[in-house]
Amino acid sequence: MTDNHETKNLDVSFSANFVHRLRFTEDVLGKDQSTLAEILTPSGNRPPRVQFWVDEDVAHADTGLLEKIRSFSDCYADQILRIGNIQKVPGGETIKNEIHILEQMLKSFHASDLDRRSYVVVIGGGAVLDAVGFAAAIAHRGIRLVRLPTTTLAQADSGVGVKNAVNLFGKKNWIGSFAVPWGVINDAKLLTTLSDRDYTCGFSETVKVALLKDVEMFDHICQHASRIRSRNDASAAAIIRKSALWHLRHITSGGDPFEAREARPLDFGHWSAHKLEAMSDFALRHGEAVAIGLAIDTIYSSMVLGFPKADADRVLRCLKDLGFTLHANFSYDQNTLLAGLEEFRQHLGGRLTLTMLRGIGNPINVHEIDRKAMQAAIDQVCAHTGTTPS
Repeated sequence: MTDNHETKNLDVSFSANFVHRLRFTEDVLGKDQSTLAEILTPSGNRPPRVQFWVDEDVAHADTGLLEKIRSFSDCYADQILRIGNIQKVPGGETIKNEIHILEQMLKSFHASDLDRRSYVVVIGGGAVLDAVGFAAAIAHRGIRLVRLPTTTLAQADSGVGVKNAVNLFGKKNWIGSFAVPWGVINDAKLLTTLSDRDYTCGFSETVKVALLKDVEMFDHICQHASRIRSRNDASAAAIIRKSALWHLRHITSGGDPFEAREARPLDFGHWSAHKLEAMSDFALRHGEAVAIGLAIDTIYSSMVLGFPKADADRVLRCLKDLGFTLHANFSYDQNTLLAGLEEFRQHLGGRLTLTMLRGIGNPINVHEIDRKAMQAAIDQVCAHTGTTPS
């Protein structure tokens, strides 16, 4: 670049080099533990400082988990230095709704002398990954984060992503950051402690990805929905893997990993999902809310954008076959729900941009919503479930 003293305005485009490390294992704290060890690479000639954070719901369900972590640390004591006690944090939206927990995590990082070459290994569901990930992202402007997602939803979707956040002002993910995780390990054994309800939840996100990107994947989910619902490992694992790979491809090759553009295509169905979660005081699981949001936006797309009605019916049938009731389980006001459109716009900034469908694998971005049609779509979803919004 030539130094010109008369130059006053400079716009210089540049790109940063990131590496997204995604691994698939069968038993990451057992026979596949070398996969985790290999990700925790040292810097210089000192073993890296590593701190483990665990979703207490997972620790309660898998009573041997903490001992497995200690055994792993002992086995690789010459390669890593585990710092302090294994930290346990509340699971579910509790950790994202209690802002003081964020401060406690930062205090722990500070007391443990973690630095930017240290590792925070977090084992848990999507909410715990979000909250611990956010703390790691803002400490020293970024401590290396390794995620071990323990839910189908996190393995198929959020755990592979580059977003971290907690809730504030009664709004989902109001305070957060974009940060590429150092590594993500999708481990099959970590899913075995899930309740049937939580196991099912993740597959709404796989339906979302398929509707946006992959006709064959959607057909496969529809054909194997009952097997997935009954926790057939082979059927479920194939769909989780494909969904994770689509997310990885979107992040690394889609050209907009940090959502600087208007559209957030991977948030199809999420404008209402995020609002419904908050309206239910987070009694509604994220995956359950996403299933309802997918149903609403699919029906809206069929009403307004030419998405075939037969395909819209298939989407609702597929979601039900997977085990979703599409029932909000509480009375709600439509106007309050529709306020989620403005909250969604604010979260991204600029004009409202929603991803809808013209066909399976054929998304379209829209900037205006026919509110009467959207209300009718909400009514139609409620009619499928016998729910009546107030």
